[in-house]
Amino acid sequence: MSDSTKSEHAERRQETEEERLDRNLIELLQELRVASLGVQFLFAFLLVVPFQQGWVEVTDFEKRVYYVTLLLTAAAGICLMAPVARHRIRFRDLDKKWIVDSSHKYAIVGMVFLALAITGVIMLISHFVYNEATAAVVTTALGLGIGWVWFAAPLLRELRDPD
Repeated sequence: MSDSTKSEHAERRQETEEERLDRNLIELLQELRVASLGVQFLFAFLLVVPFQQGWVEVTDFEKRVYYVTLLLTAAAGICLMAPVARHRIRFRDLDKKWIVDSSHKYAIVGMVFLALAITGVIMLISHFVYNEATAAVVTTALGLGIGWVWFAAPLLRELRDPD
């Protein structure tokens, strides 16, 4: 959204730039609460997996998928928690524009990491329970589904929106 579109939107809402930043930050933090919960559940699942009895039967491929997925989940958590840390450290310095702008970027990157981590978990479980072909099909379908719902559809909407 361009700066002129932002100011037109602010005028329609009858809010100042500071009020808009406050609203944007509140909305962002609410969204991050949902995403962070997903990361926490996924991370907890991944932390207990290697300690299960069946883990000794995994292949080297599955071990690598597991470890990459664990790292992706950690990266998602770091990015999705970054806005909270940034706000906590900088809010008294009245640096809200930087907090909102940079946190917005971290939230998107965190969602990309989370999408990859979810896809990785599905690949790991599908490969362990079924076979390579099933894992490939299911992982690809899920990855494409997440890619469409989370990223492509909103971006396509933005390209089609005349404002």
